[in-house]
Amino acid sequence: MHPFEQHHLDLTRRRFFTSCASGLSAALGSAALASLLPKPLHAASAAPLASPLLNHAPRAKRVIYMHMEGAPSQIDLYDYKPQLRARYDQDLPDSIRMGQRLTGMTSGQARFPIAPSIFKFTRYQNNADGAWLSELLPHTGAMAKHLCIVRSMHTEAINHEPGITFFQTGNQQPGRPSFGAWASYGLGSANANLPTFVVMITQGIGNMQALSARFWGSGFLPSEHQGCKLRSSGDPVLYLEDPPGVTRADRRAWLDLVGELNEKEAARTLDPELRARIAQAEMAYRMQASVPELTDFSDEDERTLELYGPDVKKPGTFAASCLLARRLAERGVRFIQLYMRGWDQHGNLPGELKSQCDAVDRPQAALLEDLERRGLLDETIVIWSGEFGRTCYSQGTLTKDNYGRDHHPRCFSLWMAGGGVRPGIVFGETDDYSYNITKDPVSVHDLHATLLHLLGFDHQRLSYRHQGRDFRLTDVFGEVRRELIA
Repeated sequence: MHPFEQHHLDLTRRRFFTSCASGLSAALGSAALASLLPKPLHAASAAPLASPLLNHAPRAKRVIYMHMEGAPSQIDLYDYKPQLRARYDQDLPDSIRMGQRLTGMTSGQARFPIAPSIFKFTRYQNNADGAWLSELLPHTGAMAKHLCIVRSMHTEAINHEPGITFFQTGNQQPGRPSFGAWASYGLGSANANLPTFVVMITQGIGNMQALSARFWGSGFLPSEHQGCKLRSSGDPVLYLEDPPGVTRADRRAWLDLVGELNEKEAARTLDPELRARIAQAEMAYRMQASVPELTDFSDEDERTLELYGPDVKKPGTFAASCLLARRLAERGVRFIQLYMRGWDQHGNLPGELKSQCDAVDRPQAALLEDLERRGLLDETIVIWSGEFGRTCYSQGTLTKDNYGRDHHPRCFSLWMAGGGVRPGIVFGETDDYSYNITKDPVSVHDLHATLLHLLGFDHQRLSYRHQGRDFRLTDVFGEVRRELIA
């Protein structure tokens, strides 16, 4: 087609409304966020280079990413600072703060009083470095031999929305593909009946930050790579059931007719989104059978259910999501994202943090143990993180047993396990105030580059051309941190 003819086609009313309308995708709801039909090049295979986009033999086949939305306090969970008890209620020295930008919530405070953690810490000697973990995480501590705890993470953002966006997409500005979408794009499908990227959300305790669907969006990547959210009540996926009076045969005939029309329109306009819709509709049709089987825990033995704790039978709990994550992993889903809301503790941190940890500690430890005993941990990267950390000084009133903490991007902690991650280590160090990094800083871009490396990608080569530029998850930054790799 001549360029002028193509330009004229792009400007027609029909083309405009076709590209703007949600069409069949809206009719199928969340199921339309599923993957394209698996292509031969992306078919499940024992060969290490099954995907043509892989640059080297992968250490991991999938990711389970647990994002603690709101930013857990590293100083109360992973970054043990017992010396702060002698500095209780003293002002944070200017030599430590060094003029750091503050949020509007504490920038007007007259003082920045040091608030030591009130929680006890235990050193778990089955970890090579003797990792110190809070008493709030005893089950997680018991799995310390598997954990790679990074205490020297840092980020650019100081507020939640840009912070989560940066952690999920590698950029603070909306519009870029999420990490899960990049993984879906690079790895392809390993199960024709389930999406490559699945998202689950648990409502936590306390202050809830907004969760935008763009956090698991595909950005400028083809729309089949965006995450498919599983709901915690009703049908796991909207419109999973056929409407009353519509049989399975009726649905099949309807999809065939609509697919034929879309094929004709795709041949006429060369619009790739039309073929994506066809594949999404077919995936949704297959998910009508695969998703009910996935979410039915009746085939799990009592030992497994007991491992995850009593909440595992309650849909929407973090325990139920962790068990679903394992079931998705063994069914070949490439990227599984669990959001746990409620970690934004500006006040009443001790009470809220304890409740949050009670909800996640046992299930996340059970997930690691369950993956290990099924032979899945070595090929699955498990990561636990928030979007930034929290301050060592108190926001608002400070008492011996109650305090709050503001946002802190300069240093925070996360952990990883499995999938080629170096087990049983603590990496990076912070100063006596858990305020500045003193050794081995790790940026968000470094983390993304390292995780992509474990999945078999050179982060500088996994790119997608958009608007005349080759984009990548790490933008023009990032370094593979080989110290974190086994």
